[in-house]
Amino acid sequence: MDRDSAKTERLRNLIARIESQTEGGELHWERQAGSAHRYARLNNNLLILGPATSDPNVPRYLFITPFDSPDYVEVNSDDPELGPAVIKLAQAVEVASKNKPATDPFAITDQLLERLESM
Repeated sequence: MDRDSAKTERLRNLIARIESQTEGGELHWERQAGSAHRYARLNNNLLILGPATSDPNVPRYLFITPFDSPDYVEVNSDDPELGPAVIKLAQAVEVASKNKPATDPFAITDQLLERLESM
């Protein structure tokens, strides 16, 4: 991935902030039913961390996308500059979400139907 040092530092700071909010309990990660991924919502953005595994040989990634845009950022644990930050975040997320029940973010609920009907 080609990026200048200023962008790399901004991404490093963003990942550190996400990790801090995770450890502080401000950012709540969910386990997706039937998936090896974790997801969270932050400032109208969807964060996906995957896959969940304790195997250090399996690459991890952080995917961030705004809910209102097709733009995204993806950082892989294999990234020479940001990979260690992704691994550290993954460890924090595992600790924070290990006892949470799996959820289905795509479930059709009464709340969802009511929102759609009021469009």
